[in-house]
Amino acid sequence: MSLLVVDNLSKTFGGLRAVSNLSFTVEAGSIVGLIGPNGAGKTTVFSLISGFQKPTTGSVSFEGERITDLSPDRICYRGLTRTFQIMQSFQKLTTLENVMIGAYVRYPSLPHAKQHALAIMEQLGMRDRAEELASSLTLADLKKLEIAKALATTPKLLLLDEVVSGLTPTEVDELVRLIRQIRAGGTTIIMIEHVMQAVMALSDSLVVLHHGEMIFGGAPQEAVRNRQVIEAYLGEELELA
Repeated sequence: MSLLVVDNLSKTFGGLRAVSNLSFTVEAGSIVGLIGPNGAGKTTVFSLISGFQKPTTGSVSFEGERITDLSPDRICYRGLTRTFQIMQSFQKLTTLENVMIGAYVRYPSLPHAKQHALAIMEQLGMRDRAEELASSLTLADLKKLEIAKALATTPKLLLLDEVVSGLTPTEVDELVRLIRQIRAGGTTIIMIEHVMQAVMALSDSLVVLHHGEMIFGGAPQEAVRNRQVIEAYLGEELELA
């Protein structure tokens, strides 16, 4: 049984059809790349999966149960959580306090939440930033903080929305390593990303959107040679390392 099943999902805003009849599955333990040009509907798909928006038609099932009508907090408690393209850190709180907010989902007592949050920060190489205000962090550390807050909820499925974009090549390499480590720890991942270096290094499969419709679903090696994907998004055929 697939961990996540998106079935004929559509979302209309007035006369705009942002997502159209989208269907795909995600297997446990995999990393799926969700890519496409700006405005293709990728973040809307994340919002529909995680409960922040309700679909016009279609459904989302997680671990065999329909979650389409559940609120984001109930979906998170079931083990599906997301990051945001526009980072949502609490700037006047310390990095530790930010991560503890996520930890309270599973650990309602302060000592246990703090212990869990520190373990997550250690995993992401942020332990020495625990007492720094979020407002003082670099872009790379803010990206890691966004991941840490989501990981603190102990997700089975993690949706990463452009956590690599805007980083230097060295920082990209570090995030790629950390994302692999997260998957190795048992967390399944769907990632929206424009940095193809990261997409190709991490993804087991790709879902490519264009104008809200899926134009490709399959292996990265096939996507980079697919004429429709090249014309709609890549612009040229990529050579895989």
